[in-house]
Amino acid sequence: MPALLPAFCATLLLALTALSNAPVAQAQIAANIKYDTSYPIISPVEGKKGLVASEHQLASQAGIDILKRGGNAVDAAIATGFALAVVLPNAGNIGGGGFMMIHHAKSGKDVAIDFRELAPQLASRDMYLDTNGNVIRGKSLYSHQAVGVPGTVAGFEMALRDYGSLPLKDLLAPAIRYAEQGFVVSPHLAAMLEASKEQLAAFPAAKAIFFQDGHPLRAGERLIQKDLANSLRQIAAQGAKAFYEGEIAKKIVAEMRQHQGLLSEADLKAYRAVQRQPVRGQYRGFDIVSMPPPSSGGVHIIQMLNMLERFPLREQGHNSAQTLHQLSEVMKLAYADRSEFLGDPDHIKVPVTGLTSRRYADTLAQKINLEKATPSAEIKPGQPQAYESDQTTHYSVADQYGNVVATTYTLNLNFGSCIVAAGTGILLNNEMDDFSIKAGVPNAFGLVGGEANAVQAWKRPLSSMTPTIVLKDGKPYLVTGSPGGSRIITTTLQTILNVIDFDMNPAEAAVAPRIHQQWMPDQLRFEKGFSFDTLRLLEQKGQQLKAGATMGKTQTILIKADGISGYSDPRNPDGAAIAY
Repeated sequence: MPALLPAFCATLLLALTALSNAPVAQAQIAANIKYDTSYPIISPVEGKKGLVASEHQLASQAGIDILKRGGNAVDAAIATGFALAVVLPNAGNIGGGGFMMIHHAKSGKDVAIDFRELAPQLASRDMYLDTNGNVIRGKSLYSHQAVGVPGTVAGFEMALRDYGSLPLKDLLAPAIRYAEQGFVVSPHLAAMLEASKEQLAAFPAAKAIFFQDGHPLRAGERLIQKDLANSLRQIAAQGAKAFYEGEIAKKIVAEMRQHQGLLSEADLKAYRAVQRQPVRGQYRGFDIVSMPPPSSGGVHIIQMLNMLERFPLREQGHNSAQTLHQLSEVMKLAYADRSEFLGDPDHIKVPVTGLTSRRYADTLAQKINLEKATPSAEIKPGQPQAYESDQTTHYSVADQYGNVVATTYTLNLNFGSCIVAAGTGILLNNEMDDFSIKAGVPNAFGLVGGEANAVQAWKRPLSSMTPTIVLKDGKPYLVTGSPGGSRIITTTLQTILNVIDFDMNPAEAAVAPRIHQQWMPDQLRFEKGFSFDTLRLLEQKGQQLKAGATMGKTQTILIKADGISGYSDPRNPDGAAIAY
């Protein structure tokens, strides 16, 4: 037995040495691991010519049918968007607004179309505060004064005019059919209606559409929207003018006047969508092209990727404690900056160049303690130098010609304000809550804002919507985005990392569990799926953990030489990716 002790001690010493050098050993092991991606954990939908991924099968089918007819990705995106306004009423819309990112293959251009809502001309900075300066509960969410000037119809018309190829009436035909003939309510939609029944029931025009025999529509019942079908027919015949100046406009304004709303005929007539230059960055040899302000998403995606590029994420491992700790600390720094610097670029100067510069990322990254979480209370917005809902929905489209489209649009909360303009069938947004209605007071998503995002007439509220395109050698490689309110940015970030750093296909990237940290409140929110060991290690690093509901519903397309693959996030069981 004594003869065995030297060998035992030597083995023990080697083990202890290995433990003391665990990070190095872990990196060496990870570097030698080569995953066989030909046998994925879960397989995406695959095609050769085109793919549409959205939050509803009927909407994806509308888009893919347009592609099969020879339409391009923009045509299909518009058809999908109008269809979602019918079959995904809690988020799809023509009474809201959003952003569309386009890669136009023929010109090689990357274009950002901003059709975000506008504050009405009569909006004012303190309109949601009482005489004591306190926020009036619910006024920015479920009142006629919560409604911003909708932009979706104008944005779709601009995209079609400049980058589409088919007549508008052809693109609206599926949506009109779904509204006129109706569709079967799914368990998921029934649950959404049940969750919002008190708000919907408060407005007679909404209740008339979404209730039957005194209760919200249930799974298996049919949702028919005759007024909405009529509104869509008017848009098909007259274009955006029908919405902003025609009969639809008159009915929206009548609804506002009857209930002390601010939106006027002049507001609707003056609305314009805007084409903007995308924000751009690079990450591990890929070009990142995303939405500029008034989206905060693109700026902070690039800002966070700039910081993360210095960390060996692949070697550390997907969703390892070290990787998650670094993600959390990077997210805090970005969201702190969001609270100070981001807003409508037509009204304030946003330091886009400074926020997205690598030099600034170097400065921020030096603040990160790799072993210990920095409390959010100790993090303040940085000093960049150069100046330049939850119920949102995202969909992605790729065509056979090399065009891709990423669109995120919203009503803000579930069913927006829950107000339907009588006689139109159109649900109206409550996007005014996305302004900072009082400095330092969180909005519905817990986001804190300041002067840059204060309420102002004809100003666009700051958004987290982050439709994003990743290019490889100048050609589309990844198209993605998500709903999720404040979690949109971090969900989109993790999707990009899952594909680029961890070699995941769109399906694997979608189903992987996610985290979210937005600086205030100081919580690292996480979904189901993380091991207790990982969570324990994060707690030891000082992370303030909070288990939460699912985050985001990504719609992702990956384009490689051998074809197109995509996946609709199973967090919404009604979604579908369809390819051909």
